[in-house]
Amino acid sequence: MDLHDKEILSEEVLPVVIIVPLLFFRFLGNGPSGICLSYLLSGYTPYLSLGATHPNPLLQSKLGEQPHLSLLEQDLEYLCEGLEGRSSNPVAVLFDSLLLPDSDFGVERSSPLEWRFEAKRAIPHLVLGKGPPGGAWHAMEGSMLTLSLANWMELPGLKLKDWMRDKRRNVRNDRATPAEIASYYQHYVSQMSLEQNFACGTTVASITRQSEDQEGSPACWRVTGLQRRDVELADGSSVSEDIPFSLLAHNVVMATGTHDIPACLGVDGESLPFVCHSFWDLEASISRGELDQSSDPVLVVGAGLTAADAVLAAHHLNTPVYHAFRRSVTDPGLIFNQLPKLLYPEYHKVHQMMTQQQHRPAPPQSRHSPSSPSSSYSGYLSFPRHKVVEFRPDRKCVLESDSGERTVVQVSKALVLIGAHPNLSFLPDNGLSLGINHDEPITCRRNPIEVDPFTNEVVSADGPGMYAMGPLVGENFVRFLKGGALAIASDLAKRQRVGKEDELVDGCVDQRVNTKAEISTLVS
Repeated sequence: MDLHDKEILSEEVLPVVIIVPLLFFRFLGNGPSGICLSYLLSGYTPYLSLGATHPNPLLQSKLGEQPHLSLLEQDLEYLCEGLEGRSSNPVAVLFDSLLLPDSDFGVERSSPLEWRFEAKRAIPHLVLGKGPPGGAWHAMEGSMLTLSLANWMELPGLKLKDWMRDKRRNVRNDRATPAEIASYYQHYVSQMSLEQNFACGTTVASITRQSEDQEGSPACWRVTGLQRRDVELADGSSVSEDIPFSLLAHNVVMATGTHDIPACLGVDGESLPFVCHSFWDLEASISRGELDQSSDPVLVVGAGLTAADAVLAAHHLNTPVYHAFRRSVTDPGLIFNQLPKLLYPEYHKVHQMMTQQQHRPAPPQSRHSPSSPSSSYSGYLSFPRHKVVEFRPDRKCVLESDSGERTVVQVSKALVLIGAHPNLSFLPDNGLSLGINHDEPITCRRNPIEVDPFTNEVVSADGPGMYAMGPLVGENFVRFLKGGALAIASDLAKRQRVGKEDELVDGCVDQRVNTKAEISTLVS
């Protein structure tokens, strides 16, 4: 949808604007968060199926108290009481339990929910995102596998297995490729008729609170930015242009992920051209033929899954790898120690390499040369409990152990893969005041945005009606992102029921577009 294809009604306001990712790296795209919330806001409503049961007797008893009410009308806090799961967000645990009962035990049970389309419940909304539905899933290397099981990646109302069966591939309780997931998400938007809610090619520049004006118009949020679209020239050719837009909304939802800005070490030489901060830089070097078995080793810094993917990619080419990370290989917080070996054999292989191929301190006369034991993993050497001290222009890197021992290694390329931060440049002070710790930047694990656990409304926002979901609130996995969508949709539905229809139903767009193009009617 082009944002210029809308009727300008200067005093009208869009009920909901959802800001989806500018860029995602590993788990999210444009994207499960925005797609799932759009589904719920489009009138698709979950109910307890007639005669359905849930394996949790306490939850089953609560659901049976008012079976005629939709899940959006029920007290989510009450339903969440007593539930336990792998997420710290209570509504995420509730919704996951209802969509995939006993999934953590490897049991495949039918969901007790049924989905009904009720047009009267639909709330007009707009999803802003830079890419198409599916987002960065389209850009990921096609042969990689998702961390989550395939059915954990699915969205409400369309079974991934059923969709894959139509594609003539037998999907059991295994993992899927990014290409399959990207295609599934794109098909989902089309299948559920959500396309008219998505404005792709957009980059949000600012979100600000606009006060009530003298004519009595209520306070709301102003969202400004650019939309990339093709403009036809007089000779019949076309060029891409960035067209400004400005929207007013009673509610804004931030679902932008946390992988926009790579984290840096902050050491000398980190800006040298051979030092990179993205897995895709490694892929680009591979595609250009810059790395092979005769290359100097690639240094991979970090002990997460992206770092493991880089190790595997380089090892596949027989390119030597140095692998430095701060933790011990036995640290229970290391992600590899939390993954079942049978489900994740490639990451188990990396963990074996990290364990069996550790750097051994060299004798004093050769202290600066790395050494390793003999092993079947030729060309790989790990440096547990090491940090990078310096990158040098001659492509040498200084590593230091936690005991203070320093080792200098010669490398062809260094990949610093230690996480990333969200790009919240569209908020004042990059959203610094919205985190649990107001003095620290927003990060998924250490300082997520503080929200009400049952509505996902931002606690420290400049006004009501600002929500956050997904990694911004500490939720990385698709199976739990859906809980944030339920919390937000339930809160907006509650506002409708208490007499705020005037804020949610009579919405449209106040737009400022610096172009003379004709503007057609908003499709809501």
